[in-house]
Amino acid sequence: MAMLASAMLSACQQPAAPDSAEVTNDAKATVNARNYDAFYVWPGVRPAEGLREKTLYLLDGEVRRNGPPQLVRLRMGVPRLPGRTVWLVVRTDRLDWDERTYATVLSDMAKWQEAGNAIAGLQIDFDAATRGIDRYGEFLSDLRRRLPQRWRLSVTGLMDWSAHGDPKALVKLSQTIDEVVVQTYQGRTTIPGYEAYFRRMEGFPIPFRVALVEGGAWEAPAMLARHPQFRGYVVFLLNARDKP
Repeated sequence: MAMLASAMLSACQQPAAPDSAEVTNDAKATVNARNYDAFYVWPGVRPAEGLREKTLYLLDGEVRRNGPPQLVRLRMGVPRLPGRTVWLVVRTDRLDWDERTYATVLSDMAKWQEAGNAIAGLQIDFDAATRGIDRYGEFLSDLRRRLPQRWRLSVTGLMDWSAHGDPKALVKLSQTIDEVVVQTYQGRTTIPGYEAYFRRMEGFPIPFRVALVEGGAWEAPAMLARHPQFRGYVVFLLNARDKP
């Protein structure tokens, strides 16, 4: 457990995740994790030393497509991470959660908080299709009712539905969730043409962060700095051997 906690801490060290990009202005500069303070840390990733972690998004488990719905935990034990704000992430392939699944997720959050961690809330990582935001919103509304008020609710968002989603559906979603983290990468590389998606987000009604992949190409669109809902970045950390 001590070794696990140590590895987690070093992996979580996130450079102060700024409210504006901290990358250089070179054309398509690569994402240097040391310039940020908010990070995604997946199990098995050993972040480089020297990061200034402030906010951590930690994958707790998955609700997989096959078989009955259940949370498959991906972490061993519950480390204590003082001085960090922690979001527990659940990646799900399905929305038909049963009562046991909800209870397990909420129990995990309580255990992490009881261990002395500052739990900000729960993030759901689900690839909701642009035309499926309404159904996804129903699931999230039900989850929000179950989630104690002391915890916030976050979701990941694809650039497509963030830019092209039905405005009415997005406004309704804004009444349920506290933030969207917009994914700009697929696998280990930045999605080409991301600038066009962000140009269509001028009226996006939900507070959002932008997720970047460590080592990926990135040049901040000018509109981000002036967008009233932009809350900064989250860097998806990679092992050294996996960086592009």
